[in-house]
Amino acid sequence: SGFCESISKPANRFNINQRKNNMTYQTLQQAAETRRSIYALNKNLPISNEEISEIVKHAVLHTPSSFNSQSTRVVVLFGEEHGKVWQFVEDALRAIVPAEQFEPTAQKLNLFKAGAATILFFEDQNVVKGLQEQFPSYAANFPVWADHANAMTQYAVWTTLAAAGVGANLQHYNPLPDAAIAKEWNLPESWLLRAQMVIGGIEAPAGEKTFEPVENRLKVFGA
Repeated sequence: SGFCESISKPANRFNINQRKNNMTYQTLQQAAETRRSIYALNKNLPISNEEISEIVKHAVLHTPSSFNSQSTRVVVLFGEEHGKVWQFVEDALRAIVPAEQFEPTAQKLNLFKAGAATILFFEDQNVVKGLQEQFPSYAANFPVWADHANAMTQYAVWTTLAAAGVGANLQHYNPLPDAAIAKEWNLPESWLLRAQMVIGGIEAPAGEKTFEPVENRLKVFGA
């Protein structure tokens, strides 16, 4: 796609100005409205694996973080590698959920297995601890700020994927599969798993979304 081509080329003044001229805030708002939790997924991605990887790369590079810590780490898993994640989750859940009660859980996990890929989001605790040592007055805040950066990265990836026609939903089965995932892909011990995003082709759209009255959620002063 043109978007992915633009992010794979070195940035220059002309390209930056061109994007500014062509981009409107309404375009960003439309992408935000398109982003939904899609649970009925298939393996037929509308864009290539390479384009998916470029979208994630762009989000990792350009999402802000406190003190420019850049502590977020991401792993993208396609095909059989994607399936391994959800087998690890299933194995962990079978160890704690009674067998006679497992069928609803199995059905839910099958929805995730039906997707095409999983994106794992981590925070590097070595970076967080280093900042805590360097700035002790803010030590309690750095884990919170790291999660803020991670969430923004998740949102950037999710919204861009939605604009590209890719379905996604976000899961939080950590810490159940953490050890198995770290071992399988030889990930550093300092990487703390925060979320798992399942992506794929859209088998069925999300249902209608309801909204709490915005007047109860937003206050504006001085306008």
